[in-house]
Amino acid sequence: MFGGGGGGLNPRKMEQMMKQMGIDVDDIDAEEVIIRTAEHDLVFTDPEVTKMDARGQETYQVIGTPDERAAGSAGELEAGDGDNDSGSSVDEDDVDLVVTRTGASEEKARRALEDNDGDLAATVAELE
Repeated sequence: MFGGGGGGLNPRKMEQMMKQMGIDVDDIDAEEVIIRTAEHDLVFTDPEVTKMDARGQETYQVIGTPDERAAGSAGELEAGDGDNDSGSSVDEDDVDLVVTRTGASEEKARRALEDNDGDLAATVAELE
């Protein structure tokens, strides 16, 4: 179909053709990918992840064998994961965003985010 022969296109030639079509391909050094569904979580540990950007439309390809886990049991942030010293599961970027938007202190923003289960809109509405 493409390129004839048993092996298909040369990977370098394929990359060159994709670049000409405006498609950028990047490998992502992922440690874990979690696909969360209502029934269960699919957890890919040490997967191969490729990101393709075709004129602003991003597509991710995940290669690996997932473990199936109970819904919501995978990927919970652990206390002391290095993001902050408080053991909070709130993302520091979200805290900064709430502080900037509302003028609240970091501590108050973090507490409000935790109370709202990380919902930025609800947190900002509460603090404004």
